[in-house]
Amino acid sequence: MCEPTFFDVTYAINPWMASGEPVDTQRARTQWDELRLLFESLGARVEVVPGVAGLPDMVFAANAGTVVDGIFLPARFLHPERQGEEEPYRRWFEAAGYAIPCDDPPVNEGEGDLLLAGDLLLAGSGFRSEPGARAVAEEVLGRGSLALRLVDERFYHLDTALAVLDDTTIAYYPPAFDADSRAALEGAFPDAILAEEDDATVFGLNIVSDGRNVVLAEGAEQLGSAVRARGFTTHEIAMGEFIKAGGAVKCCTLVLR
Repeated sequence: MCEPTFFDVTYAINPWMASGEPVDTQRARTQWDELRLLFESLGARVEVVPGVAGLPDMVFAANAGTVVDGIFLPARFLHPERQGEEEPYRRWFEAAGYAIPCDDPPVNEGEGDLLLAGDLLLAGSGFRSEPGARAVAEEVLGRGSLALRLVDERFYHLDTALAVLDDTTIAYYPPAFDADSRAALEGAFPDAILAEEDDATVFGLNIVSDGRNVVLAEGAEQLGSAVRARGFTTHEIAMGEFIKAGGAVKCCTLVLR
């Protein structure tokens, strides 16, 4: 996770940012602290990266890259407003001893568009990550992948429209994807949980799961019930200040595998 010291909405690169609703930075800090404490109470070890002045979206650590088997595939951001995040995150992973075999990655926004379900990479594109990032991710991370194309600008990253609950269970919002992607998901995950629009638009699918405990933004009531019916324990948390920037639980969290 990255500390929200400099978090704010100072530009608009997704529809959520365009609302003009100001961020309560103190409340955002409280929500971030509560999320970190919740993770730690569930047994997670949380590594904290310091924020950098002038990079208000650096708090969304999921976009820093993708980590599998100690290998870090760095992000390359589409929008100039976020490109300054690349170097401080890369320095952190170098100092922490992660292997970084890819010096010149294609445009990809980390776990925003690359989610691991078992041994399968779910690779999103359409708004941020290039379709070609999928092949590079397969090579660098040593996993097969499933190509998924997003078509609703509200769900500009894969992790806003699809959640991995465990190695074989996912939840997703079908209208966020094109027809080929929906067919691919139906084939690979026939028992997936299908989310409704009301839950998707409160970032209910932007979750972190350890395979038993599912942490999600408050307000996704139908989705929460469906997840609990599959045997998971849900933990709802306020993320309203971060939703103003187009992110919630998962966006604030990069999984270190």
